[in-house]
Amino acid sequence: MMALSDHLIMAPILIPFFAGALMLLYDDRRRRAKLVISLAAALAMLAVSFELLNRVKGTGPSGGTEIGFYLLGNWAVPYGIVLVIDRLSAMMLVLTGLLAVPAILYSGAGWHRQGQHFQSMFQFLLMGLNGAFLTGDLFNLFVFFEVLLAASYGLLLHGSGQFRVRAGLHYIAINLAASLLFLIGVSLIYGVTGTLNMAHLATLIPGLQDADRPLVHAAIAVLALAFLVKAGVWPLSFWLPTAYMAASAPVAAMFAIMTKVGVYTILRLSMLLFGSEAGASAGFGAWVLVGGGMATLAYGMLGVLASQGLGRMAAHLVLVSSGTVLAVTGFALAGAGPGVLSGALYYLVSSTLATSALFLLIEPMSREEGGIAAMLALTADAYGLDPSDEDDEAEVGFAIPGTLTVLGLSFGICLLVLAGMPPLSGFLGKLAMLASILGAGALPPAVAWGFVALLVLSGLATMIGLVRIGIQTFWASDGVSPRVLALEVAPVLVLVAMMVLLTVKAQETIRYTSATAQALHDRSVYVEGVLSAPRVGVVEGGQ
Repeated sequence: MMALSDHLIMAPILIPFFAGALMLLYDDRRRRAKLVISLAAALAMLAVSFELLNRVKGTGPSGGTEIGFYLLGNWAVPYGIVLVIDRLSAMMLVLTGLLAVPAILYSGAGWHRQGQHFQSMFQFLLMGLNGAFLTGDLFNLFVFFEVLLAASYGLLLHGSGQFRVRAGLHYIAINLAASLLFLIGVSLIYGVTGTLNMAHLATLIPGLQDADRPLVHAAIAVLALAFLVKAGVWPLSFWLPTAYMAASAPVAAMFAIMTKVGVYTILRLSMLLFGSEAGASAGFGAWVLVGGGMATLAYGMLGVLASQGLGRMAAHLVLVSSGTVLAVTGFALAGAGPGVLSGALYYLVSSTLATSALFLLIEPMSREEGGIAAMLALTADAYGLDPSDEDDEAEVGFAIPGTLTVLGLSFGICLLVLAGMPPLSGFLGKLAMLASILGAGALPPAVAWGFVALLVLSGLATMIGLVRIGIQTFWASDGVSPRVLALEVAPVLVLVAMMVLLTVKAQETIRYTSATAQALHDRSVYVEGVLSAPRVGVVEGGQ
């Protein structure tokens, strides 16, 4: 019999699923109750994520292991669905929860009132994200991928306005095309190998026949293309800045991790299927990832310099982050060693927190007198709502004093982190990557130095772009502080505090990411653990 704690791996999927379904039963005018339920679910999910992270670190109540499994339906691997929790997936679960709580808090200031079922869709988005990070087979990766995309469609279109609708329809069309590529790639892989379990695929690829190997490579390439679209790799990234800029502030803050789903999947599959133990397939696609990542980094850097508004600039900074990690994934696959990947994982967490906070700062920093109130009034009129009919339609919270000071300090910390300036976490992550890349003898010097130059120049471009926005907002203003609610500032301060804590705890965090990078390079722990996952009530040799 399984103990109750053994089912904990299901909680990050079940908590948002039941919370989202429960809120569908509530009348849409009871938004305050929905906000409380959504926030409670996000906090519970975050607590579970930290517990799972402690277990894979080996600090859980039972001693813990570095990888955990859950066989849905008690079917043996590779025939049934398996959920897998290791250091990488646990880190992504925690990062998702750390972004979800501030975004939900921020939505309580009025953004959830722009349309129907905002909180339910938000929870279903969390369900899809968590499921994508936990699943151990490609078909269920497709299922969770579609769940999070369906929720993101509704969240992006939440509200009104021609610009948002146009950007949302473009976003839907692009992602439907990516889903089609995903399905084609999965079908080809199953047709050749007869399995979609990631661990099982890792054992089959080294022994593929020469006639089958090109077809499997082509299938993986089609599959990877779908995730590269989601990761925003150049030249498949033109849709991303407009879509992210059109989203409401809490949705855009959560979208900061959506590109990381594509990055996570490419990192997971690349190191698992095409690592040093993959035989003739070892290193497949490595230099494509390096080239695509560096091109994305350059495109994002130029987009930052060309952007006149903070929203478009923040979207291009998402591309800078995504391109950096994709390029480093290619380096790791090409034999650069785990050190460079460790720095990239630390940078991934830091840059995702910073871009999320930047999206939340856009509206308060550009607010004119009555701006949000006028927008929400127009939205209520478009939906036929009467704010006087419900007692929870009033703005929640109270205006804070010293608004420009708080916003300016928060913006400054985001600037330092994204530009990679000392002493904050962005600098530490970039420094770790640069030191490892320059010390890796397996990389061509021209490529290594080219990446170093792009990384440094992207930091300079970020500094120039964000300083320009900061001067226009804080120095060139008339000195009148905008009215900003506490529920709009508190989430930003939470994210800023996380960035500071990530800097203070840099040694412990980099130790964790180093162990994660080592585990990704040594796939035997993942593969052997998944394939030997025991069924409940079944002993070796019989029932």
